[in-house]
Amino acid sequence: MVGSRGLAAWASSAPALAKKYGASDTIVLGQTGIKTSRLAMGTGTIGFDHHSNQTALGLKGLSDLLLHGYDQGLRFFDAADAYGSHPHVAEALKHVPRDKVTVLTKTFSRDPKSARTDLDRFRRELGTDYLDVCLMHCLTEGDWTERYKGVMDVLSEAKQKGIIRAHGCSCHSIEALRAAAKSTWVEVDLARINPIGSHMDADPKVVVEMLREMHGAGKGIVGMKILGQGDLRSRQDEALKYALSLGVLDAFTIGAESKAEQQDLIRRIEMAA
Repeated sequence: MVGSRGLAAWASSAPALAKKYGASDTIVLGQTGIKTSRLAMGTGTIGFDHHSNQTALGLKGLSDLLLHGYDQGLRFFDAADAYGSHPHVAEALKHVPRDKVTVLTKTFSRDPKSARTDLDRFRRELGTDYLDVCLMHCLTEGDWTERYKGVMDVLSEAKQKGIIRAHGCSCHSIEALRAAAKSTWVEVDLARINPIGSHMDADPKVVVEMLREMHGAGKGIVGMKILGQGDLRSRQDEALKYALSLGVLDAFTIGAESKAEQQDLIRRIEMAA
């Protein structure tokens, strides 16, 4: 972990951003052709065992928060089975045109049969015929591209059938991230990145090099842990500027817990330049 001193050193020497950014800017995820907003609305702060800080808001509370973001131009719903947020996203989807939002979700399945079951269940829970992005969640093994090839094949087949539009992974070790960087199968990667190394796979400089490799290969990259799971809550402006300055993130996901927090986040991104 770089720590607060590292962040202070980076902040004091960081150049001004070359342009202004907005949370609602339209971006394209790598070479997938999927257009969405720069900011994804995270639903999994401290998310595990089908619960998160966002799902604790209740079905109406979280769906209203997602719809508030939609009204501000945010078009990216970041869900996962592990967060238990599918019903909340489904409720929000009842009130917006399906083709105007990007729905990303994640499966913990590690065998083909479970992956197929998940794809069917996820679509039922989300109330949608297709998923924009489905990721293999929380990979840690350096040999995951061989160990879980069966799951990869299921997701590839689902894409061919139009069940999903793009597939990829989220990694929770530097070994898994290195494998993802080299895999031609990975179309979208959800990567942990922030300037102090909080809740990350390795030192930020090491991770950024991996992300540059991915970006250069045309993979879509969505940053997560931008605020270090709350460790950078008091230094949000510097953390956001860092993420925007990297030049390798197509988008990033942050989980707000109230409309006021969401509005403040949108304002801070616009002021980062």
